[in-house]
Amino acid sequence: MRKITNINNGWEFDLNGVKSAVDIPHSWNGIDGQDGGDDYVRTVAIYTKELGKIEIAPGEQVYLEFKGVNSSAKVILNEQEAGTHDGGYSKFRVNITDYLNDTNKLVVEVDNRYSDKVYPQKADFTFYGGIYRDVNLIIVSADHFDLDYHGGPGIAVTPIVKDGKGTVKVEAYTKSEGDVSIEIKDADGELIATGKNNEEIVVEAPHLWNGLEDPYLYTATATLTVNGEVTDQLCSNFGFRFFDITNKGFFLNGKSYPLRGVCRHQDRPKVGNAITKEMHEEDMEIIRDIGANTIRLAHYQHDDYFYDLCDKYGLVVWAEIPYISMHLEGGDDNARSQMTELIVQQYNHPSIVVWGISNEITMFKNNKKEKLALHKELNELCHKLDPTRKTTIAAFAMTTPFNKLNHVSDVASWNLYFGWYVPFFFMNELWFGFFRLLYPKYVIGLSEYGAEAMTNFHSPKPKIGDNSEEYQCKYHEYLAKFIKKTKYLWATHVWNMFDFGSDGRNQGGEPGMNHKGLVTFDRKIKKDSFYIYKASWSKEPFVHIAGKRYANRTGNKFILNVYSNQKEIELYVNGAFVEKKSCDVKAQFKIPFKGDLDIEIKSGELSDTAHFCKVAVEDENYKLKVKSNSHSWEKKSD
Repeated sequence: MRKITNINNGWEFDLNGVKSAVDIPHSWNGIDGQDGGDDYVRTVAIYTKELGKIEIAPGEQVYLEFKGVNSSAKVILNEQEAGTHDGGYSKFRVNITDYLNDTNKLVVEVDNRYSDKVYPQKADFTFYGGIYRDVNLIIVSADHFDLDYHGGPGIAVTPIVKDGKGTVKVEAYTKSEGDVSIEIKDADGELIATGKNNEEIVVEAPHLWNGLEDPYLYTATATLTVNGEVTDQLCSNFGFRFFDITNKGFFLNGKSYPLRGVCRHQDRPKVGNAITKEMHEEDMEIIRDIGANTIRLAHYQHDDYFYDLCDKYGLVVWAEIPYISMHLEGGDDNARSQMTELIVQQYNHPSIVVWGISNEITMFKNNKKEKLALHKELNELCHKLDPTRKTTIAAFAMTTPFNKLNHVSDVASWNLYFGWYVPFFFMNELWFGFFRLLYPKYVIGLSEYGAEAMTNFHSPKPKIGDNSEEYQCKYHEYLAKFIKKTKYLWATHVWNMFDFGSDGRNQGGEPGMNHKGLVTFDRKIKKDSFYIYKASWSKEPFVHIAGKRYANRTGNKFILNVYSNQKEIELYVNGAFVEKKSCDVKAQFKIPFKGDLDIEIKSGELSDTAHFCKVAVEDENYKLKVKSNSHSWEKKSD
């Protein structure tokens, strides 16, 4: 039976000759990759660990498993190269059995420099270097489930629901001529069915994985037996569900289920991508709090653990590879490799419904024919590896509806920023209306939309580019209404759930950051716009007073905005009841501003309070003093 030992602790780290002791997960440019400076370290760094003697029985095999090393890795054991890997976001394993001795010095060379062969190289986010996810030592019998097959789990579980009946086929990848038996257990751990490898196993009246309402999970256990002896065993969660995506929207288990949610980047302040399970769990808690039912995991493969959380809590997932912004002349093999790894490694997750081929790949007008050809190839590859799911892309806003590339995948979404990078909210309606007129059967969604906001910037007359919380609210109020009435959008994803590092940016008084998040980078502050979507999506009762951080105000009239999912709310000013209003996501009150205000909003047992001060002159601390330079990342290639 396999033995798995985590070896995260006790590494020596060498960056340009300076050595230090570190534990994994670790990113070496977590700080300088978030400050917008010229010291953004993309280099080769060395990680070293003494493994000591590894006790194995005759015939056993020893593997190293790396869950995330950015961007390229060379694994050296006892001064011999044991393996390499290109791609910073997928899992890979290296068989080190033939290189073992009694001491076993492990060296991992991690290369985060510019390369024209490994994606991504140009994008609006920081490329953090390091061994930033778990590292495990795995010992298996000579007869074992395959650890070399594209970093996958060793079994592919395919559940099918038809006419209320369920079947599940478990395909095992083995390094053996032994027998593989399958057990299916329900969520309570009760054995409900058995079968053999690649056999259709019947599950009568399957309990469906039904999104947020009921994310029910089964477990498949595969056991490898050779000459009557169990040599290896694997378990994987899975879910029975069926879905369809049409020009009328997304359907889950035969019912309309509009996908309304957010995009997510995985980084955190100072540590970059080297985040813990607790940080993953906090992200999921915040996403559940807003009431989203879908998440686009951009722009790369995320940690296994987060896909598990999506399965557990019922978030429908768009999973994608970092084929983004600029097509690399030498990158086709790597794009194919990363797509294969994504699908093989994450195939068993019921939360995933689409594989994303690319993001804004037409931003740079190079290699048009090659891009189109690679899209067609990747689309075919996805269907070959996984006939059960659909493909999609996130199309660049400036690409015309006629571009052939955007019609390759099964469905598509567009990254549109009308009202932020370009003026006029109403252009969203005109653009989708025009597209719908041209292609009435085209399945279309909104993969990115958003506006920058910093919690210290405020304005009584918010306008495009001022980075104020008030403008972000104005933007999302409009888009939330537009999305609500545009029923045919199969999915919409706010860009972004959280602020994130983008070292090429310099804007808003805080360089190196993208501030489009509904929540701050450190996850401590939910911006006011967060509550627009919570009011639209969440069933958890709440009331929220917007503009609390805009405490000092001028003028004789005070405009109070409240976001809530309650039908009626009551306003109290300086302890006295003023009025009751109906509320549909937002309610607005106009209050005489003769002095300081203590505001309370009530709805039944719910309440929220805020204090505002009347001042004679506008507070200069609320104003953006540095003009935005949003696209400087496009000029950085190293």
